[in-house]
Amino acid sequence: MATWRRDGRLTGGQRLLCAGLAGALSLSLTAPLELATVLAQVGVVRGHARGPWATGHRVWRAEGPRALWKGNAVACLRLFPCSVVQLAAYRKFVVMFTDDLGHISQWSSIMAGSLAGMVSTIVTYPTDLIKTRLIVQNMLEPSYRGLLHAFSTIYQQEGFLALYRGVSLTVVGALPFSAGSLLVHMNLEKIWNGPRDQFSLPQNFANVCLAAAVTQTLSFPFETVKRKMQAQSPYLPHSGGVDVHFSGAVDCFRQIVKAQGILGLWNGLTANLLKIAPYFGIMFSTFEFCKRICLYQNGYILSPLSYKLTPGVDQSLQPQELRELKKFFKTRKLKSKKPTL
Repeated sequence: MATWRRDGRLTGGQRLLCAGLAGALSLSLTAPLELATVLAQVGVVRGHARGPWATGHRVWRAEGPRALWKGNAVACLRLFPCSVVQLAAYRKFVVMFTDDLGHISQWSSIMAGSLAGMVSTIVTYPTDLIKTRLIVQNMLEPSYRGLLHAFSTIYQQEGFLALYRGVSLTVVGALPFSAGSLLVHMNLEKIWNGPRDQFSLPQNFANVCLAAAVTQTLSFPFETVKRKMQAQSPYLPHSGGVDVHFSGAVDCFRQIVKAQGILGLWNGLTANLLKIAPYFGIMFSTFEFCKRICLYQNGYILSPLSYKLTPGVDQSLQPQELRELKKFFKTRKLKSKKPTL
């Protein structure tokens, strides 16, 4: 999930709520593209028209319109624990990489973010595997009825370690992800021909999309292998719909290249790249709108539809401080009133 600059005028709960709503809405509105990406990675769409539109149309006709959002509920449910773990891990890694003077290099900051994302993914990995299983199954003849049923069924049939099948690819894929992030951030000033502290809002949004496109393209082969390993199961029809047979991660790489060529590792990349701009656009706009509502409730702005500040309100005050100040003046005003007969 993208990160925002910390605003001291919001409480911790409000920031978490805004981020959660923004993430859930962006996931939900781009879920059909996520479905097209996963189906192409696993190989379910092999032998059919393989573009995102063709994949979505085929799933719609075969299973109904609701099928375009298979696995989205699980993806939204894992947002909260994943975000909490990632934030806690990021703070720990930043402390580890900070020198004695309190400084942290750009590479160390990116590495801390990548490691935090990797930790959160590992901790919540079973939900990611279940999301993949729900996406590749046929809704008309489901093997799993939901998150809890899928967890119980996989645990009973395949054992606990099956819930972490492909998790090693998360660790390996973090390396090209970090390298791609560093590559983009090192060249931002050259791309825009100006200092970073003067970037406009559209420029920052474009930077986020560019970084996501580069990092996801570089790490996509590992993501493809991971999806195949997540979906593969002898207890599912057609072994989970996987288009190649393999015995492990290395063998999966080998079989994909042997059957489809090196570009087979990037199946589904088009749908994944198409998802980036609307995903982050919806996320940032939703977060900002929810933030304005919270700022209005806290008393900092005049309307939730704008950022126009409330006259006479010190914007540097914390929410609790502002509430206490309002209570103080309100109590003082009441005491100053003279009793009337």
